[in-house]
Amino acid sequence: MKSISPLAFTFSFLISALMAPHAGAQDHVVNVYSSRHYDTDAVLYQQFRKDTGIQVNVIEGDTDALLTRLKREGDLSPADVFIAVDAGRLHKAVELGILRPVDSEVLSERIPENLRHPEGLWFGLSQRVRVILLSPDVPADFVTTYEGLADATLDGGLLLRSSSNIYNQSLTGSLLAHHGAAWTERWAKGVVGNFARTPQGGDRDQIRAVAAGEGEVAVANHYYFARMLTGDDADDREAASKLRLVFPNQSGRGAHVNVSGAGVLKTAPNPQNAIRFIEYLTTADAQRQYALANHEYPVVEGVELTEVLKGFGTFKSDELNAAELGHNNRAAVRVMDRAGWR
Repeated sequence: MKSISPLAFTFSFLISALMAPHAGAQDHVVNVYSSRHYDTDAVLYQQFRKDTGIQVNVIEGDTDALLTRLKREGDLSPADVFIAVDAGRLHKAVELGILRPVDSEVLSERIPENLRHPEGLWFGLSQRVRVILLSPDVPADFVTTYEGLADATLDGGLLLRSSSNIYNQSLTGSLLAHHGAAWTERWAKGVVGNFARTPQGGDRDQIRAVAAGEGEVAVANHYYFARMLTGDDADDREAASKLRLVFPNQSGRGAHVNVSGAGVLKTAPNPQNAIRFIEYLTTADAQRQYALANHEYPVVEGVELTEVLKGFGTFKSDELNAAELGHNNRAAVRVMDRAGWR
């Protein structure tokens, strides 16, 4: 993600002034704590201000740091909206009890039920698909399911990030929901047995490793692959172009989908502005900018995709509610630890 310098970002806070704890509600302000860092978001927030007259003030940071800040600020926090880039991280906010339920007909109508919290504590704003990427040296049907990642035929050919990665934790959490703890632990042990190397690096590093012949199969979020295919780095474009993308479990429940999403703080001084802000992010125009800035899939149907996403083709997605991913996070980490996934 590309970071935005606070000096370059019109809507960043002057921490000593605008973000002083509880200066009180303001009719034309919404205060956002976000772990997203995209230039296009700033443009979108400017448009929201033009359309509504509501100023968007943003603090950006790592999710855990933002949650720590919110916990420290407590009832005096000036934050209205919390934005995170994974259902597991959104669940941390739920566990802290800092989000309020929102009843919005607009959000309920636009966002599919499985991409929002059952009690309205958060709402998905973009979709992130965990895909399988294959070396050109193996057939297209070499592995087509997440379950197949533990198959002995992959012996020494699998590239995956560490168990500390939230995306792998959420994938494991989805398998817990579908198969239960005993089966998932056996699966995790099979996955570990198939590692081509000790887990290291990010999703793009797994893609590069397969392209370099270190293994035959990588697992990554789809947008990392899309960004490599379309980015400025010629080596990354060449590496990604060698690989074949597989949407897993297409003959069954569908591909595992995670979300970035937003919730309204329980102590929000501007709750109506916060709801209006989140609703705005689900309009067709906003979804086009918000979700597609990172080659993510929109949560709202009918929004045009980027050319690279169109090239990936259509796919069936798992309809498991994304809230289950966060709910199962601790159990997923225990399963991965017992399996020796480091």
